[in-house]
Amino acid sequence: MKKNIAFLILSIMILSLFSTGCGKKAASKEDHSLEEVKQKGVLVVGLDDTFAPMGFRDESGEIVGFDIDLAKEVAKRMGVEIELKTIDWNAKMMELNGKNIDVIWNGLSITEDRKKEILFSDVYLNNRQIIIVKNDSDIQTKADLADKVIGLQTASSAETAVNADTEVAEKVKGISDYPTNTTVLLELEAGRVDAAVMDEVVGKYYISKKPGQFRVLEDDFGRESYGIGFRLGDQSLADEVNRIMKELKDDGTAAEISKKWFGEDIVVK
Repeated sequence: MKKNIAFLILSIMILSLFSTGCGKKAASKEDHSLEEVKQKGVLVVGLDDTFAPMGFRDESGEIVGFDIDLAKEVAKRMGVEIELKTIDWNAKMMELNGKNIDVIWNGLSITEDRKKEILFSDVYLNNRQIIIVKNDSDIQTKADLADKVIGLQTASSAETAVNADTEVAEKVKGISDYPTNTTVLLELEAGRVDAAVMDEVVGKYYISKKPGQFRVLEDDFGRESYGIGFRLGDQSLADEVNRIMKELKDDGTAAEISKKWFGEDIVVK
């Protein structure tokens, strides 16, 4: 009888500890992301400040761009300040998951691989991975990249897209990666790479500054969409940003920002 009572007491204690542990685990999964941003009064946006015209430094050193204007308007309507934080694009997940930033907002392409570690907003812009060569290059198509060196940004969607095209990737002489797209184009200009692959909105902006020096091939490495990146589980913050972004699209604010940077409204409704 005593053994049965002792066993019963032990069982109750174990169940109690298990229930407490489960309760703590469940509580840890609660989403307070929007509340936390509002409490601290600032939305911290992580970006690569060389990614014109999405987010970059102007001649006075101020961070400006299409994404910057959108983010500022979202923060304003959310009732918080905005902090623009320059990050190493190769370490963006470490910055996000380490809570050094609240969002990644800088021409972030939505890919299946990234969906495994990033909660994406609704799509707000479409894009494609273009191939840029010097104006006098003999490269006319993707097939002509055989035995050539391709330059691209480290840990970018361009890198993913090129490597995914095995027919091309297996035939090129090499793929060189660099910290920024501006460096990639400088390497192309110097002849150290034969072609550059990058986001269309970025590539066309840069090469427009040097008319007649570069050209874009008709072939590309695929089409994609841009989204704002949140930590997995930060659904309440993502929902609020999505709500405000829809508001910006509906009232024409997003269109005006787009016309400022691209000369036309290219925002996905």
